Amino acid sequence: MDSYYNTLQTILVSKDNGVATVTLNRPEARNAVSPVMHTELTQLWPRVGADPEIDVVVVTGAGKAFCAGGDVKALDAGAFKRRGSVTTEARLLITNMLDVEQPIIAAINGDAIGLGATIALFCDITVAAETARIADPHVRVGLVAGDGGAVIWPHLLGPNRAKEFLMRGNMLSGTEAARLGLVNYAVPTGDVLKKANELARELADGPRWAIRWTKVSVNKTLKESVNLVLDSSLAFEEISMNLPDHQEATRAFVEKRKPVFNKA
Repeated sequence: MDSYYNTLQTILVSKDNGVATVTLNRPEARNAVSPVMHTELTQLWPRVGADPEIDVVVVTGAGKAFCAGGDVKALDAGAFKRRGSVTTEARLLITNMLDVEQPIIAAINGDAIGLGATIALFCDITVAAETARIADPHVRVGLVAGDGGAVIWPHLLGPNRAKEFLMRGNMLSGTEAARLGLVNYAVPTGDVLKKANELARELADGPRWAIRWTKVSVNKTLKESVNLVLDSSLAFEEISMNLPDHQEATRAFVEKRKPVFNKA
């Protein structure tokens, strides 16, 4: 095992016969992305991509959730805003993930919300629990869907359906997401990792370079969308972080009340 993986504070990495399992590991916070996890996710992907022992990656979450998105309490405390490189890092999180040539399979064992949904949906194959909730509710905390949602949801659903889900921030079950084509498979919760690992084993036993370069070829159009949309959506998200609506939404979340948005 590469000693680098053992230094990670919020992510567990294990390897078994060509298949790496990457587990988001903040179960006490439903695997919400803290500033530390954000950095670790960004830096992890190039290491995985360069690892000769890895042919396929399975990404999942510890506990009952896949990933609850950005840590709202950290947002409320200003932890992300105090880190001046957060926008650059947010872009690298997506582009570094897309640069991994090995297939990445999301085992969406539970809720995948906001950035959690983005991470899951940017994987190459997605297996969701039927009862998992999938959503990008940035707007509900007064933010633009800037961390990749504005790229990947239209890519998978088409623009009109994507705009409705992104502007309303509504939840989809894993079953509904599979019906709409947002994810590949919806299975009972207890079968999510089993199905993901079956797919991973098939791919790991297949022709390495044919599989990898097929992925690279298909990802060309996705990378074009990232280059077209991501910088603008991240810039708008950063601006929206400083607006009263976001400040009101994060305080309301912490205080467990409904936000009252300013219409001025």
